[in-house]
Amino acid sequence: MARARDYSAFFTSLIVHAVILFAMGMIHHHLTENQPEVAIETIFDDVRDQAEFEQVLETDLSVSENLSVTSGGTVSTNVGATSAPAISSQKIEKSESLKEPEIKITAGEITAPGDDILGEDLGVGEVTGEVGAVVEGYGTAMSRISKELIRIMREEKILVVWLFDESGSMKDDQKEIRDNFNKIYGELGIAAKQESKTRSRDQTLQTAILSYGAGVHVHTAKPTTDLKEVQDAITKIPIDESGLENMCQTVSATIDKYTVMARRTDRRLCLVLVTDESGDDGAAVEEVITRAKRLKTPIYILGRESVFGYPYARQKWTDPKYNLPFWIQINRGPETAFPESLQYDGLHGRWDAFSAGFGPYEQVRIARETGGIFFVLPGKEQRLAGAGSDQQRQYRFQDMKEYQPLLLSRRDYDASRSASKFRTAIWKVIVTMNPHLDKQLNVRELYYPLKKQEFYAIGSKEVPKAIRAMGLLQKSVDILESIKPLRAQEKSSRWRAAYDLTLAQCLAYRVRLFQFCLAMDQHAKNMPVPKEKKSNVWNVRRGKKMLPPDPEQVKLTKVSVEQLDEQLKKAEAQYKFVMKEHAGTPWAQRAQFELGQGFGMYFAEGFRSPLYDQKRKEIKVPKL
Repeated sequence: MARARDYSAFFTSLIVHAVILFAMGMIHHHLTENQPEVAIETIFDDVRDQAEFEQVLETDLSVSENLSVTSGGTVSTNVGATSAPAISSQKIEKSESLKEPEIKITAGEITAPGDDILGEDLGVGEVTGEVGAVVEGYGTAMSRISKELIRIMREEKILVVWLFDESGSMKDDQKEIRDNFNKIYGELGIAAKQESKTRSRDQTLQTAILSYGAGVHVHTAKPTTDLKEVQDAITKIPIDESGLENMCQTVSATIDKYTVMARRTDRRLCLVLVTDESGDDGAAVEEVITRAKRLKTPIYILGRESVFGYPYARQKWTDPKYNLPFWIQINRGPETAFPESLQYDGLHGRWDAFSAGFGPYEQVRIARETGGIFFVLPGKEQRLAGAGSDQQRQYRFQDMKEYQPLLLSRRDYDASRSASKFRTAIWKVIVTMNPHLDKQLNVRELYYPLKKQEFYAIGSKEVPKAIRAMGLLQKSVDILESIKPLRAQEKSSRWRAAYDLTLAQCLAYRVRLFQFCLAMDQHAKNMPVPKEKKSNVWNVRRGKKMLPPDPEQVKLTKVSVEQLDEQLKKAEAQYKFVMKEHAGTPWAQRAQFELGQGFGMYFAEGFRSPLYDQKRKEIKVPKL
């Protein structure tokens, strides 16, 4: 009993510090008079950006009976490639300048990464073609590609090289493409028959099949016109065990090799890339674009939507022997040069898979700049895991047209963002609250031990991390509220949405972490006995029911139920504002999800298979 009282006293002391920080957040200073926020746009502006459009394609999978085509994927004259030399770009998590930000947080003093660190360049480049042809599946995409090829074939012969991602998650996609390949050859067969009088079409189209992972594999000894040979080659594509996907390196090498073959037979080279990831070598995206544009090689990409404002997604894989599920991380974004959303979910890095409505930045930029098309395949992915993975992955064009990503080179994107005080402040919050840069932001949610002593040992490490995160969130709220007067001056709907959602999340996550501290303190005091014999762990759960401070906590912290409720209502109101202001967009979807899961925290008993520890060395988890 004495030890239990000691632990309880320790947790109570931590909670006191947490609530002091929480109470500080309730002090609001009016920086300016409350004025209505109005963003005025006019059609009479001297300079107005050309709107980009998405097209939902027809779903008819039958072979066309005529050559009625609509030209698409031509390079726009409104935006040209940058003349500035490309520099190496990096994922935000891998940037050397941000790997170890000097953040020192205590209950008494809050500090964050300095502007000297935040201002360093994290990557590079710019963008023009068709950024998102939304299709129902591969059959429709293949039909559109055939029309693009027919358009080119009216002027010259072509060599089409198909590049397939070798990840295990792509096997089903490869089979579907193989089965639909007859659509391309069927429609081109019509072209041959109809134009045989004016030009010989026997050898107009040649096809090569390649695949890539860490390296490149050629599956057609030489370009072919035989449909069966093409389909057999797709069947032979292996699974790369390394988990690496050097997309940009592969595209560059393919262009170099097959441009020579194409020129020997007076053909134009076209590339079709099939992948469900954004690749591991995005630093070379500008090199790919420069090479492809110089050689006039359009690149068509059949891919998946990016995860909203986040570099990663997770796919579920189950070990066939022990039936143990694993979540395997893959690269899937973000849709912009750098993330424009929080990478944090109030306890740790994000586990969700909400759709961005656009493809991954590197792929969309490549397709656009080279005059190709990025095909958005919105169908449900069977292996994708996490919140949002089972939702409809297609937004209405009318809702999304004002939220197009700024597809500049990373260098130009960074310069554009840095020129705005409003955008720079949001970026500073995103970096400060990035758990991939600051590992101490990751608070444990699952698998707390049942035994008291072991529970106390882990809990005593997690509560200080939660307190520290609350301090950073308070600092972030202060930053965001200080730039609120600038919101009405921001022309970009994306950045206004980013501000609105980020502010709502920072407000809500303070409440969530405070609830975590209360739940930890009360659970440590009571330590209930699990109801199920099978249960062997405690897990933190989220819910709408708020855990009120008990009388002792109210007395020690001076935070009442009424004050806690006031903070909750403020966060909820901001989420509802996001849903109203940005209806039908990923920002509204995320706000609705946050409201739906609630801000309350509690401990629930659970079961974790001992086989994860006993057989882990035997289980070979694939790298997707």
